Amino acid sequence: MQICYYPGEPNLMANELVNVTHHGDVLVATVNNPPVNALSPGVPEGIEAAVVAARANSSVKAVVIIGGGRTFVAGADIKELEQAAAGHGSAPKLHGLLEQIEDCAQPVVMAIHGTALGGGLEVAMAGHYRVAVPGAQLGQPEVNLGIIPGAEGTQRLPRLVGLAAAVDLCVSGKAIKAEEALALGLVDRIIEGDLLAGALAFAREMAEKGGPHPKTRELSRKLGSPTENAGIVAAGREQARKTRRNLIAPLAAIDALEAAVALPFDEGCRKEREIITELLGTDQCRALIHAFFAERAVSKIPGLPKDLPPIPVRQAAIVGAGTMGGGIAMAMANAGIPVLLKDSDQAALDRGVSAIRKNYEGSVKKGRFSQDVMDQRMALIHPQLTSAGFEAADLVIEAVFENLALKKQIFTELDRVMKPGAVLATNTSTLDIDAIAGATSRPDMVIGLHFFSPAHVMRLLEIVRGRNTSPQVIATALSLAKTLRKVGVLVGNCWGFVGNRMMLPYMREAQFLAEEGAAPQQVDQALYDWGMAMGIFAVDDMGGIDVQWRVRQEHPEPAGLRSPLVLNQLYQMGRLGQKTGAGWYRYDENRRALPDPEVTALIRETAAKNGIPQRTISEAEIIERCIYVMINEGARILDEGIALRASDIDTVYLAGYGFPAYHGGPMWYADTVGLAKIYRRIEEFHNQHGPHWEPAPLLRRLAAEGGTFASLDAEKAREERVAAN
Repeated sequence: MQICYYPGEPNLMANELVNVTHHGDVLVATVNNPPVNALSPGVPEGIEAAVVAARANSSVKAVVIIGGGRTFVAGADIKELEQAAAGHGSAPKLHGLLEQIEDCAQPVVMAIHGTALGGGLEVAMAGHYRVAVPGAQLGQPEVNLGIIPGAEGTQRLPRLVGLAAAVDLCVSGKAIKAEEALALGLVDRIIEGDLLAGALAFAREMAEKGGPHPKTRELSRKLGSPTENAGIVAAGREQARKTRRNLIAPLAAIDALEAAVALPFDEGCRKEREIITELLGTDQCRALIHAFFAERAVSKIPGLPKDLPPIPVRQAAIVGAGTMGGGIAMAMANAGIPVLLKDSDQAALDRGVSAIRKNYEGSVKKGRFSQDVMDQRMALIHPQLTSAGFEAADLVIEAVFENLALKKQIFTELDRVMKPGAVLATNTSTLDIDAIAGATSRPDMVIGLHFFSPAHVMRLLEIVRGRNTSPQVIATALSLAKTLRKVGVLVGNCWGFVGNRMMLPYMREAQFLAEEGAAPQQVDQALYDWGMAMGIFAVDDMGGIDVQWRVRQEHPEPAGLRSPLVLNQLYQMGRLGQKTGAGWYRYDENRRALPDPEVTALIRETAAKNGIPQRTISEAEIIERCIYVMINEGARILDEGIALRASDIDTVYLAGYGFPAYHGGPMWYADTVGLAKIYRRIEEFHNQHGPHWEPAPLLRRLAAEGGTFASLDAEKAREERVAAN
């Protein structure tokens, strides 16, 4: 899609964020606030000034508002919301702008390409008409930041699309494409070809028809009856509780939408403002805004030149066609990258390809994409038993099981096969990148690319740099993550890196709790209720008890530290989790987890045999021991420089481990609880349970100083800015 600026009069207004030109009798206001045309200070003022100028000029017959660059207006300036959530201001107020737009006698046409999200859609809904290019996306994603549409969006949206659709959009926070928006009534016309040309023609067409032009705030046809609306609201609240578990904002959005259909427009707007003001003061809002910025910060790598070109990845190769290898192959194919998928065993290769095909068939059946798309993606995956063609690949990813000797052997072979300049990556989740790189003659080209299962779905890509990994290879990995639509987080090399190094103590502590008297289902329920996507015993069973057993063989507990006892027995019994129908739980034909009396008896017998007294354990203690042990290990990781920032640790856990975003990640959550309080509790656990609870030195220091992990990140950022200048 191109935006073609017709020859017109010179720019009428001295506002570098909003350029105004005449195209005959149509005034065009173009928002130029790259990269996403956010409603930063100056943008609303510029749009409003353009509309005021049009209203005062009788020669102007219509107004078109359009975005320059790659998008319309992607939303509010999140930094302003961050300041408001921190108590240093309020949410941006757009009422005056929206009123000026709606009250304009000339037709105001919003021309949408790219995205119109949040505040961008709220501005668009104040226009008399909206046109969009095919595929443009519109939505109200504010709930993902712990708030609701606060610029009258909850009041205008149901007037355009009806209450049911408005509830769906505001609760889910999803974006819809222009074609669906047209069907709902949110868009008036799809413009094929040049957007500005089409918008100008549409604006002149509406001007020819004459006014008055529709003011969204005055529309009532789709507001529904009280009886209909009561059912929609009740169903919406039930859906919000199920799909947006524990979140405040989705339910608050329904309250605001209910006001839209029950109250006059101005009263509904007042209700909306009351709700968003209250939400901005919540821990959930602050945590979700932190998560938003934390994810964007991971690409900022100190010392890595911004203009360093990545190695183009036009052809990839994968060693290992198991669950991980197959998922990685799908991730590559989904991004349009041809991939050679090698396994040494024909049966394993066939199983891998069959699993890939089954996954794609499921997506086609659910309508996510067409059979043609599936066929195109399958054609990009080339299964084989040899390394033929590997010499042409720009990237190879080893994805065999966690055994250091095997991985070193494979890398020695890859070193002989791969062309100079190819990136050699390992998908290891725990093992030493430098030891693997040492099996090659080019350790500078070796990097860890730790995908998470299922690799074609999970957003996290843990990028592990070794001692000798070159900056260009790091830049390539970060670029690849973006190509695959994943969140690439650069971490250092140690056992388990960031994610699994923190996960092991979490798993260990949960098993200790079971041995001390908390049933696996009690631990899992407490963690789920607190917000985790799954309980930790359910995670064990899904990943496989054999996987955990193998990890422990590679990385046993240091001498003198207590080890959990029951998992090894489950492994010896062949209870490997979902794959065998039994692990910590037993599973029915639908893979539904059921508490198993055999496991309960095994835990009690093991505890009695080893002199571990069993007792009643509260949910509060379960949460403290499982979450605080992760925080303590996270502090060690940060202190050692394995993670660049505390917020990087948060992003790892939010994107890859099912940590609830409304808690902000483990390190942000620690700050909200208070590091002094967490340190005191860890000291108590240290005294009660032994040396594996020894407080991390960084946690001890920050607690004594009254510091936070966030302040530590801010201090590092200041130092990096000074060094860069």
